[in-house]
Amino acid sequence: MGSESRLAGWLSSPGDVLVVGFAKSGAAAATLLHAHGFRVTVTDSSVRPEGNSGVDALESQGVQFVFGGHPDALLDRPWQFVVKNPGIPYQNSFIESLVNRGYVVFTEIEIASWFAKGPIYAITGSNGKTTTTTLVGEMLRASGQDVPVAGNIGTAVSGLVETLPQRLPLVLEVSSFQLMGTWRFRPRIAALLNFYPAHLDYHGSYEAYQQAKWRLFENMRDTDVAVLNHDQPLVRDGAAALRSQIHYFSVEEPSFPNGAAVRDHHVVLVRDGVSRPLLPVGDVSLPGPHNLQNVLAAAAVAQAAGASDEAIASVARSFAGVEHRMELVRELAGVRYYNDSKATNPDATIQALRGFASNLVWIAGGLDRGISFDSLIPDVRQRVRVAILLGQTREKLRDVCQRAGVPDVRVVESLEDAVAMAHLLAQPGDTVLLSPACASWDMFTSFEVRGSMFKEAVHRL
Repeated sequence: MGSESRLAGWLSSPGDVLVVGFAKSGAAAATLLHAHGFRVTVTDSSVRPEGNSGVDALESQGVQFVFGGHPDALLDRPWQFVVKNPGIPYQNSFIESLVNRGYVVFTEIEIASWFAKGPIYAITGSNGKTTTTTLVGEMLRASGQDVPVAGNIGTAVSGLVETLPQRLPLVLEVSSFQLMGTWRFRPRIAALLNFYPAHLDYHGSYEAYQQAKWRLFENMRDTDVAVLNHDQPLVRDGAAALRSQIHYFSVEEPSFPNGAAVRDHHVVLVRDGVSRPLLPVGDVSLPGPHNLQNVLAAAAVAQAAGASDEAIASVARSFAGVEHRMELVRELAGVRYYNDSKATNPDATIQALRGFASNLVWIAGGLDRGISFDSLIPDVRQRVRVAILLGQTREKLRDVCQRAGVPDVRVVESLEDAVAMAHLLAQPGDTVLLSPACASWDMFTSFEVRGSMFKEAVHRL
């Protein structure tokens, strides 16, 4: 049975569905599926939350909950399909058992796409996807399209699709975790920003991680548009395997018929081989070469989605950035404090470090995913005066800092201690930069929580 007829059968005769993990995406998927007649059971390894109105409301409508683990009895139910929280790895024993029994396992963005009324514009990549996705949303809004921005960026897509007007586009940030559970998910415009080693503990290898990202384009057709990074061969060389139209973005002034580029120190848009200057590179509000790439990628997506040149240029000039990504928290006694908690891998931190010439008090460390931090050494050597390290990777990072010749390396037990230590050691003219180069899950539930706690600690100084 083909995917289209199989899905039609499910939607016409909804049956039993299992949702594994009652986090944000699980709650949204359960709500959406229940509204369409599916008999939903939610299982979560944590204990039942007290006073959770979301659980109580769904339970009163007939959704069943199993908290405190995933009992084997759930493996033998006649599920039509399973919806998995993206953060749960496929190596999880319960997920493996479901797959071995032949159940198909989706993530929430796949479910949401079944009910989306308008086109989906999706952005993925190792670094920069939140900034780029936000930029695309702002550029389209400035052009008169009142589009929502959702997905991995914060709002579960399943919570939006029922309320959106007909044909209104959805702008989505999507992660490799989410893409692993897609089946018929089809963006009309999709962007792949870059590849850097990340989430290898989840995917098992760099190659498997890349394959997960390429799933974004699997269902696209020749009327759809793929926006690719022309400057990175790993991305550029994948274009030949895609069925969609190819648009590029580049800071290296290549020639291509459609996309966005830098030429003669200007950001230009290219359509059908004709380039149009938008604004001088120096007028782009976000600092750093990585942010210039993000602006170009967003401009290429926005152009393909019908945004005006004026709207794209206006947002490029005025956009102030996103929370937890090179976010200026405050200046105190001549010291600036930046929150870059979203830098969850070494390459993201390298881009952050390159935003400053020197005199950095660098706070780093977090979940140990078994990756090397050696790529940080040149930029750490050039820019970091003090390193303050915490989390599971603190000893690995201490070794990196010592090999880089950092004059002062400290190890602390908490983020609050790190901020206090930074305040003690920073001198006027220094910059205190939280850019962990690691995921947050050894000490925090998310990078957002880590960044918020950093900001709170800085404001208490």
